[in-house]
Amino acid sequence: MSDTGGSRTTAAAPVRPTGPGTGHSTDWDLVTVPAREGLEAADILRLRDDVGPVLHDGSGATLGFLVPPGTADAWDVPGSACAPTCGGGARRLRPGEPPVAGARWLVPPERAYVAATEPGRLRAALAEAGRLLRAAGRL
Repeated sequence: MSDTGGSRTTAAAPVRPTGPGTGHSTDWDLVTVPAREGLEAADILRLRDDVGPVLHDGSGATLGFLVPPGTADAWDVPGSACAPTCGGGARRLRPGEPPVAGARWLVPPERAYVAATEPGRLRAALAEAGRLLRAAGRL
C-alpha cells in the first residue's frame, strides 16, 4: 500500500497469488451478499487493508468474498450465504480464473491485500455497511 500524500491507492497492494503453481490454496469458501452491501463492505475492508479476493456475478446482483475453507461450517450472518467453492479440487483452474463459474473478479487475488478475507473482519464490515446504508436510507 502506498501513501501518496494522504491518498490511498491499491496500485502497490501486496501480491498474494493463488492457484496452480503458486504454492497457495485455490480452495475457499464463498460468502455471497447483495451487491449494495457487498460493495460498501469491500470498500470498508479495502480501507483497512483487509480485503481478499472478491467476485461479482454476471447480473451484478451479488458479490462474493473468498474466505478460508471451513468458514461455511459456522457462517450465520443474516442476509448472506456461505458455501465451499470448487476451487482446485473438482475442476482445474487456469491462472486468473475465478473459482465460481460465471463470476468475474471485482478484486482479483493479485490485487487483494490478503489471500482470503478473515471471516470476523468480513462480519464486522458487513454490519458496518448495513448501518451506513440504513443511515443513508439506501437499504
